Amino acid sequence: MTALPFGSSTGELLRSAGLARAFTLTTIAATFGSFAIERLAGRVTYVTMIAGLCLLAGGILIARRRELSPLRFAPISVLVFIAWAGASVVWSTDSRKSLAGWVGLLAFALLALTIAHVRDTLQTARAFGDVMRWLLSISLGVEILFGILLDMPFSLLGVQGAIADLGPVQGIFGTRNTLGFIAVLALITFVVEWRTSSVPTGLSIFSVVLAGGLAVLSDSPTVVVIATIVALATLALMLMRHATPTQRPLLQTTLGAVVVLGLIVAYLARNPIIAFLGAGSDFSTRADLWNTILDYVRYYPVQGWGWYGAWSTSEFPFLGINFALTERHASALNAYFDVLLQVGWLGLLLFLIVCGIALVRGWSEASTRRSVVYTWTPLILVALLVDSMFESFTLHGYGWMMLVLCAARAGHSRSWRDRVREPAPVGPELPSGIQGGDGKAG
Repeated sequence: MTALPFGSSTGELLRSAGLARAFTLTTIAATFGSFAIERLAGRVTYVTMIAGLCLLAGGILIARRRELSPLRFAPISVLVFIAWAGASVVWSTDSRKSLAGWVGLLAFALLALTIAHVRDTLQTARAFGDVMRWLLSISLGVEILFGILLDMPFSLLGVQGAIADLGPVQGIFGTRNTLGFIAVLALITFVVEWRTSSVPTGLSIFSVVLAGGLAVLSDSPTVVVIATIVALATLALMLMRHATPTQRPLLQTTLGAVVVLGLIVAYLARNPIIAFLGAGSDFSTRADLWNTILDYVRYYPVQGWGWYGAWSTSEFPFLGINFALTERHASALNAYFDVLLQVGWLGLLLFLIVCGIALVRGWSEASTRRSVVYTWTPLILVALLVDSMFESFTLHGYGWMMLVLCAARAGHSRSWRDRVREPAPVGPELPSGIQGGDGKAG
């Protein structure tokens, strides 16, 4: 048997479904386990892991270049937002740190786009579910170990050891809000797995109970809001999926009006709602922070102070904001305010366009396609966008990666590109069992 040239065998490996699955699992695990990795192994180790994954992503995309379409590679709105954030490096207060933040934005976008091209929606949801089961199980195990068996906090991971008192718990994610948010994302995924029968029923039940239990034990007031809105979105999506094509336009209009009315009512009744959630002190802290941010936005309203992603607390304006509040905030505790501060009103408009187009495309796709798996993208997006009102997770790390991933997934199915006819890609036939983009293999 004649041995294949090294280049040929390497290319087949990079195009293989097995490597695509391993890459997806590893990327999701590394990004969502970032806090634990940094605390246990250091920042350099984590950055090296992400850099290595980006190099692998580049190799995979090069090996699959004949499968890729330039028009379909990435949503234009995402590319424009990344370009504007990159341009802001020029006028930021510290170009070096700002450039590092932008490179991180680009790196996680690359990882997301690679996953979107080598895995279809069901494969992506299954990989996400597999990783979440492990991370949440480890979180529960850590909480039981230090909260019950040892009955002591574990400061290295920020674990308070309060599970015996029914929370709040943090798991391996650092804060209760982070754990609660990730648990909601996992819960959406586990329910989709259950409905699509993609995992055994017993495993689905265990997964749902695990995610739901940790969401409750996190005792995070933001989780209540996110879970409630996701549940309402799920109900609305069910109505849309069961409506006839002639009924959908009227139903969409009605749902839009209900959403607008709900937002108005929520704003007018914000004080009773905050009191009911027991989040008075949290909201007061956020309100003071947002008011201070608006004071700084007035200096550079259009272009912002420059992109950093997560705050560099030693740099202006973040240093000035924290000094005025006598706090040490690492973000604006609101993705929209953070974007406004860093890249101005133009950047906020671009960010809203990214989110809006992705949500509309994902929602339209889920409304018309028969398989339940298509509901995963819009429901994850709803959770991301609602959480963005309370945290800035969607601007860096796993949050930004999930936002770009969902935007790319939605763009593959519903896009203006569908009206542009491109020549079919020409290239060598893939080995048996290997599929690109939306293939079912692997």
